[in-house]
Amino acid sequence: MVTMNHNTLADVPVSSPGIPGPNRTLAKVEMAKIPIFGYIYQSGSILVTRQDAQSRKESVPLMVEALEKGLHLCLFPEGTRNKTDQPLARFYDGAFKVAIQAQKPIIPGVIFGTKHILDPDKKIWGWPHKIQLHFLPEISTEGMIAADTERLKQLVFETMKKHYVSHPELV
Repeated sequence: MVTMNHNTLADVPVSSPGIPGPNRTLAKVEMAKIPIFGYIYQSGSILVTRQDAQSRKESVPLMVEALEKGLHLCLFPEGTRNKTDQPLARFYDGAFKVAIQAQKPIIPGVIFGTKHILDPDKKIWGWPHKIQLHFLPEISTEGMIAADTERLKQLVFETMKKHYVSHPELV
């Protein structure tokens, strides 16, 4: 399981090739509707309708299956792009519940530079800029149970936040 911070629409397509090994991403179903670009999402993602509890529930066994096949599953636990003034937005439980259920470690990842590519304050998108992906030491879920979800979520959050704020030159 790989968890990444989420700043812009560029995060998913730039992070997937950088993840060490074959991987899938959990993506909102709306992304599959974008011409040409949507085909990439359909073929490399587990699609979910975020507002639909049944769709979210049906995505869980697909995520566990991907992990059991040896794929990295890339999730953005903030759920959507971070539009706050904080380094990370609050994390949802899903990624951590799935990692515990599958008993797979979490590899925290931090993306730097995508805010410069798709700056929400500029009318023109796609500014060239260097992107960096930092993958941090994995965090074991071995022996954890569902009751450990909050503790695991906070550990990953603090690990990613600490790394993010320790590199202000990259933000």
